[in-house]
Amino acid sequence: MKLKLNMRNEIKGVLALAALLVLIAFAEREQHQAAVKEISITIDNLNDNHFIDEEDVRGLMQMKDKSLIGTTVSSINLKEVEKKIKSNRFIEDAELYSDLKGNLLVNVELRRPIARIVRNDGPDGYIAEDGTIMPVSEKFTTRVVLISGSYGRNLLGQQNINGTEEGQQLMEMLELIREDDFWKAQIAQLDIDSKGRVTLFPQVGDEHIEFGKPENVEEKFKKLMIFYKEILPVKGWNKYKRINLEYEGQLVAE
Repeated sequence: MKLKLNMRNEIKGVLALAALLVLIAFAEREQHQAAVKEISITIDNLNDNHFIDEEDVRGLMQMKDKSLIGTTVSSINLKEVEKKIKSNRFIEDAELYSDLKGNLLVNVELRRPIARIVRNDGPDGYIAEDGTIMPVSEKFTTRVVLISGSYGRNLLGQQNINGTEEGQQLMEMLELIREDDFWKAQIAQLDIDSKGRVTLFPQVGDEHIEFGKPENVEEKFKKLMIFYKEILPVKGWNKYKRINLEYEGQLVAE
């Protein structure tokens, strides 16, 4: 008797599972045959990064001579639309999917700039935290450290500065500045010459700081911190015009 009851329960379970699979398949077919009613866009980091908005994303989503609204979900190549959205330099990632009501849901993650490359003979550009070179936006300007000089201008022609050892060293330096509250507030500009040598210009103080190439970055900033903590409070903030950090184990102040 127990064996028969167990077999009946197993049969009922199999039938219930089969019925559930049929319902899921039917729901998926209905979902794909449904026409797109609305497009819901969520932009991550929107509160502190306004380079693009929902309308910009909608514009990126539109296919040639075709509106997504009213189109069946099954006729839309979601991967192709995602690719179009990601083609924008401000966008780091995008995910596109549909719900059971026929709505398209779009999640967009924006890149965050950590430096701005400035030039006199053309448009500026930003360096994102992943090394991507981004254009400037007419809609929004963010306060980040400035990069000037011939080396910086050359960076504007690149897709991502992490492709070279020099670019990776510069990224390390920018990350250190960004992650330290004092340096983030104090370092206003990096002027980089054609040989990659960096000169720092502070927010407070008249001195310019000859940093050299962005090598041994932590050691050089430790020496500079000694200058700010132990020398300037005694000698005064306007005493020196030139600081050199290039030589190992030395700090030259004139």
